[in-house]
Amino acid sequence: MPSDAAFSTLLDALVDVLGPTAVSTDMPDRERHASDWSGLQGSRPRAVLRPRTTEQVSAALRLCSAAGQPVVVQGGLTGLAGGASAREGEVALSLDRMTGVEAIDQAAMAMTVKAGTTLAAVQAAAADAGLFYAVDIGARGSCTIGGTIATNAGGIRVVRYGMTRLQVLGLEAVLADGTVLSDMSGMLKNNTGFDLKQLFIGAEGALGVVTRAVLRLQPAPRARATAWLAVADDSSLITALSTARQRLGSSLAAFEAMWPGYLSAITARGPHYRSPLAESATPAVLIDVFGDDPAVTDADLRERLEGFLADALEQGWLNDAVIAESIDQSRRLWAIRDEAPAEYSTLFRSSKGYDVSIPISRMIDAVRVLETALSGAVPEAAVLIYGHLGDANIHVVVGFDAPVEKAVYERVDGLLYGMVRDFSGSVSAEHGIGVLKRQWLGFTRSEAEIATMLRLKSALDPSGILNPGRVVASSR
Repeated sequence: MPSDAAFSTLLDALVDVLGPTAVSTDMPDRERHASDWSGLQGSRPRAVLRPRTTEQVSAALRLCSAAGQPVVVQGGLTGLAGGASAREGEVALSLDRMTGVEAIDQAAMAMTVKAGTTLAAVQAAAADAGLFYAVDIGARGSCTIGGTIATNAGGIRVVRYGMTRLQVLGLEAVLADGTVLSDMSGMLKNNTGFDLKQLFIGAEGALGVVTRAVLRLQPAPRARATAWLAVADDSSLITALSTARQRLGSSLAAFEAMWPGYLSAITARGPHYRSPLAESATPAVLIDVFGDDPAVTDADLRERLEGFLADALEQGWLNDAVIAESIDQSRRLWAIRDEAPAEYSTLFRSSKGYDVSIPISRMIDAVRVLETALSGAVPEAAVLIYGHLGDANIHVVVGFDAPVEKAVYERVDGLLYGMVRDFSGSVSAEHGIGVLKRQWLGFTRSEAEIATMLRLKSALDPSGILNPGRVVASSR
């Protein structure tokens, strides 16, 4: 890390290549870029850099690399693993000025976009072009495309369209030494050597800074229908998913499960989150189905859902169900799942959220083990469980009515991640490893895998300046 005098010289050089408005040492700017949404309290960065182009990112990293200046890469600061929270002595490289959709290719069904563009802006631009961008998460208005690529974000449509990795046709990234790697052709088939763009998808900025991308678009759904299901018991969740996949096929666009503890906590927040059915001690499922064929109408999808639900009632795994009668009612149903997490700060004095994956065939047993373990270890805690069951991803929120000591959450961490290890799951489903989960990486990845990650990190960032201390990098 450069001394104060050397850092002053570096700042002058950064101002020369970025311009005076793109380099800030003002206290309010540094304070705003200290922490992300994870709750991990970061340090004020030594400076905030706001480049506008890939060339400026390259110049900034080249200078920082030569000076040995650590850099934390920041997008929308919506991460939940502490990866974007600044550590002592770092400068923050913010992509908040690298925004905008550069082009939409209707024939190729692809969009070229800068990494600082929000997910909501990408979704809106695709819709304006009569197309559809499939990745969708609750932080859509704040998270950036670069951030979703860096964490390989999933969201509510994975069951049909897959993770972000499957939506990236091309990528431009800058290595720690300023080298620019650009694969922006957007060709679906290009089997010429290594597919280098895949190195940066899910790498959380530890291998390079994503600056631009070519995204795959989909045909805009011509028809939609939403259903709320109250299943007979927790085992019925797996039956519901399996049957929905068989009966609804590729039209199944979302399958979200909510356990009773989540439902009772959220629906108590007021009429905006009121369940469409009587309060139940069993889980609920929220299903969306899409129709791409112009000949398929909303009424057609509703009729298909009605047949599926009627059979489910007869088979006994479904207790009751409601199909949304309008777009407004569909939005109200989705608010219970999509908007409610913003209520956690009002539900609890202290809380912590987790996202993990468990093999679907073992999911119910795993949740039962977890609930039993937590009720014994922290009986005063509320445990809220919900998530994208269709892609084996659940979210767990542990909340308390009073502030608790750090040791309490450490105990919860050990129980939850121990369960993940025992059930051959993943300690992170879509929020990444960052700082907060690094010690648990070995519960999901083998020693050989982690060693290979470290070799990649060393090869692409030999000075260790880029997002140091995140994912697998050794701490400074």
